[in-house]
Amino acid sequence: MAIHESSHLIAVIGGKGGVGKSVFAANLAYAFLKEMKQKTLLIDCDPKSCGDQNFITGIRPTKTVMDLASFAGAVTTQSIGTLVAAHPTGMNYIGAVMGPDQLFNVQVDLLRKQIGAISQYYKYVVIDLGSELGPVQTGIIEDATAIMVVTTPEVLVVNQTRRLVNDLLSMSVPADFIQVVLNKVSRSGLDQNAISQSLRRPILSGIPQDDFAAVQALQRSSPFVVSNPASPASAAYHDVVRRLTGGVLQKLKALSKPKISSLQKELPGAAGGQSAAKDASMPSMLDPKSRKNASRKCGFGPLTLLKMQVHSGLIKEMDLKKDIMNTDGDPVKARDLKNRTQRVISELTDRLSPGLSREDRAKVIKETLDEALGLGPLEELLADPTVTEIMVNGCDMIYVEKSGKLTLSSVTFTSNQQLRNVIERIVSPLGRRIDERTPYVDARLPDGSRVNAIIEPLSIDGPALTIRKFPTERITDRDYVERFGSMTRPMMDFLKICVEQGLNIVISGGTGSGKTTLLNVMSSFIPVNERIVTVEDAAELQLKQEHVVRLETRPANLEGTGEVSIRDLIKNSLRMRPDRIVVGECRDGAALDMLAAMNTGHDGSMTTVHANTPREAIARLETLCLMAGMDLPAKAIREQIAGAVNLIIQISRLSDGSRKLMSITEVVGMQGETVTLQEIFRFKEEGFDKNRKIVGQFQALGLIPTFIEEFEQKGVSIPRNLFMTAEQTTKKPTHSSGPAAPNIPRIGVPKKPTGTGGGS
Repeated sequence: MAIHESSHLIAVIGGKGGVGKSVFAANLAYAFLKEMKQKTLLIDCDPKSCGDQNFITGIRPTKTVMDLASFAGAVTTQSIGTLVAAHPTGMNYIGAVMGPDQLFNVQVDLLRKQIGAISQYYKYVVIDLGSELGPVQTGIIEDATAIMVVTTPEVLVVNQTRRLVNDLLSMSVPADFIQVVLNKVSRSGLDQNAISQSLRRPILSGIPQDDFAAVQALQRSSPFVVSNPASPASAAYHDVVRRLTGGVLQKLKALSKPKISSLQKELPGAAGGQSAAKDASMPSMLDPKSRKNASRKCGFGPLTLLKMQVHSGLIKEMDLKKDIMNTDGDPVKARDLKNRTQRVISELTDRLSPGLSREDRAKVIKETLDEALGLGPLEELLADPTVTEIMVNGCDMIYVEKSGKLTLSSVTFTSNQQLRNVIERIVSPLGRRIDERTPYVDARLPDGSRVNAIIEPLSIDGPALTIRKFPTERITDRDYVERFGSMTRPMMDFLKICVEQGLNIVISGGTGSGKTTLLNVMSSFIPVNERIVTVEDAAELQLKQEHVVRLETRPANLEGTGEVSIRDLIKNSLRMRPDRIVVGECRDGAALDMLAAMNTGHDGSMTTVHANTPREAIARLETLCLMAGMDLPAKAIREQIAGAVNLIIQISRLSDGSRKLMSITEVVGMQGETVTLQEIFRFKEEGFDKNRKIVGQFQALGLIPTFIEEFEQKGVSIPRNLFMTAEQTTKKPTHSSGPAAPNIPRIGVPKKPTGTGGGS
C-alpha cells in the first residue's frame, strides 16, 4: 500500500554507525511537530536497534513495528491508540523493540502495508532506518517521499556515505530524493563544498556540533529540540524542516505519483484515462493487427525515445563490450558491473529528464539496464516462472506459453535491430554466429534454456527467436505423479526399475510434449556408480550423478569447416568407455550409431525421437537409419531396432495444455519383417470436466513384459498384478502383435480424474 497522498514519509539513514542518525531522526520529528504544528509519527525501524529511540525520546513504546506488521485489525482512529505511544508534546511513536533483549524480526511487506494504512492519520512520518540497506530499509525507501542521508565531516564517514549514495542510485532511487544532511559540523571538519563534490549531491543543511546540549538531552531522555530549543543545533533542525517544507517535499511527492505517459495517451483506449477494456469501440492492444497499426501510427513514445537517448549516452560513457568480457563469468565482477552500469544509467536519466515520475524513471532504468547487460524485454518474461516458452515473431510480437496455452504478451522490442542484438548476445559467448551466411542457429542460455533463432532473409517478417525455458526448480518423478498427474506412481516405479536394470529406452513425442524433461527425470534413475556420456545439440540435460561427461555439437566455422555433429560425438563417445550413452535427440543418421551402441554392450542407453505413436517411433527410427547413407535392407534395420530398443515411452501434450504419458510399450522382437510391440500401460481419454480439462484414466492392459522373468532371476521382484486387468487376474496373459490389439479387455485401474494419478 502506498503512502497516503496527504502524508510525507521521511526516511533517515546513515552511511556509517556513529554519525548521530538516531538523534537526528528524533529531533527532526519533534522539529516537524513544533514548526508545522501537524500530527507527526516517529518510527524506529533500525534492525540493529537496542531500543535507542526509546531512550532518546523518553517514550516507552506500547507496541513495536513487529506488532504493527502483525496487527490483524483495521487501522482506525480508535485502533491507533493501541499501536502508538504518545509524548506529552503530542509526538506519537512506535519503537523497533521494547529493549536490548528483544530481537528485531519483521515481514517487510506487511510492515509497508500497515505504514501505508497508518499514514493517512499523520502529516509527517519520520522513520529511523539504521545504517545498512537490508530488506526492511529497501522496502520502506520505495515508499519514501524523501531520504535523509546523515553524514559527518570526517574522511572515513564521507567515504562510507558515498558508498551508500551509490547503492541507493543502483536501486534506481532518483538522485533528487537523496537529501544529504551534515551532522556535527565544526571548524575542524572537512569543507562542506568538498563533501558535496565527493558525494555528488548538494548538502541540504548542516547541524552544528553541540556536545553540551547533546549530553544534557540524553541525560534527560528528551531531544534538545524540546529540552533546549534556544540552542544552535535546535535552530538548525527547524531550518531543515523549513527547507523541506518550502517546496522540496511537495516536488518529490509529485514525482512519486504514477503518471500516464504521453505514449499511453496516444494509444487506443488510454485517452481520457480509460482503458481499452472499458471502451469497446477501441481495438484491443493485445490483438496483433491492432498492435502493428498502433505501432506504425504512433512511432516511438517519449519513454522509448528517452530510453534510446540514455542507452546512447551509456555507450559513450562505458565500454560495455570490454567490461562484459572482463567479467569472464565471475559473478562478483558481473554484480559490480551491473551496479556501476545502473548508477550511470540513473545519472543519465536524471540529466536527460529531470521531471520524470518515479515510476516511469524506474521503468526506463530497468529496461535500459536489461538492454545493456541482459536480453532486453525478454528479461521480464525469463524471470516469470509461469512462462515455459517464449516465441518472438519480429520485434513487435512476442507470444508466451503459460500452462500449455499460447498468449500474446504485451512486451515488445523497439526495433528488429534491437532483437538482432539480443540474438547475437545469446550466441556469441557459445562461439556460434548468426549472419547472412548462417541465418539460423541453435544455442542455449546460461540456465540451460534452449534457444533457436532465424533471421532475414529466411525469416521474412524480421528475426524470429524461440526460447524453451529451463525450469528453475528441478522437476522430479514426484512432480510427474503428484503435481502434473502425467502418470501413476506404479507406472513411475516400473520405469525406475527398467532404467536401473539397464533397458534401452526411447522416449517418443511431438514438439513441446516434454520429451527432454522426461529424459532428464529418467536419467536421474541411473545408478551413481556408472559412467554416463550425454550427447546433445544444445546442452539441456542436467544429470545429478557425478560421473557424467557432457558433449555438445559444434556448427561449421566461417570457412564451412570444423562442424561436429551428433553422429561424430556418438562415435567418439564409444571410445570413452561409457556404461550408458544418453542422446538428447536422434534426428538424422546418428540413429544408426545409437542403435549400434545399444546393441554392443551399452545397455541402459536412452534417447528421444519425434513421433506420435510407438509404432510411428519405430518407423521414424527406420527412416533416420536410412539417412545414414548406408545401403541396408529394411529388414536388417528393423532387426537392429528390435534388438536394441526394449521400451518406448509415448508422451503427448493434450488439447488442455497438460502433458500425459500416453503409452508404455515393449519392443518384443520380430515377427516376419515386422517389429512386434505390446502395450503395457496407456492413458485413455474420457471427456472434459467443467473447466475443459481432459478427464481420463491410466490403464494396465493385462500384458506382462517379457523381461520380467529376467528381472526376477536377478532378484528384482515386480508384482504380476501390476500389469493385470480385473478380468485377467485368473487368466494367462497373452502377447499382442500391435499397440492396441482389439481382443485385449480395456478394464483398468479404479477410475480417477486426470491429474490425480491412479493405482494400477
